[in-house]
Amino acid sequence: MTDKDLYGGLIRLHVLHHAGEEPIFGLGIIEELRRHGYELSAGTLYPMLHGMEKKGYLSSRSERHGKRSRRVYEITPQGREALAVAKLKVMELFGELFEDRADLPGPAA
Repeated sequence: MTDKDLYGGLIRLHVLHHAGEEPIFGLGIIEELRRHGYELSAGTLYPMLHGMEKKGYLSSRSERHGKRSRRVYEITPQGREALAVAKLKVMELFGELFEDRADLPGPAA
């Protein structure tokens, strides 16, 4: 297992979070994730988006922008509910992860 294997769920939560704020599209979310240190290719992201849509967390539609068309994704009611539950679980996990801050990197004493 690589460190990247741990991030799939975090990326999906990040996608749901942003889709809950406004409609998203592939390149836009790739750029947003890049700002947070995730390097995803379209070949990784689009199957993830399609899978999230298939599970009912996202819905999509095609939008025309000039001569171009792009798929836009929005969170569904099921996705909002899943995100709300996940936020509680993440808060609990982070509480445990950071209970003992002695193992965190930081300035030397």
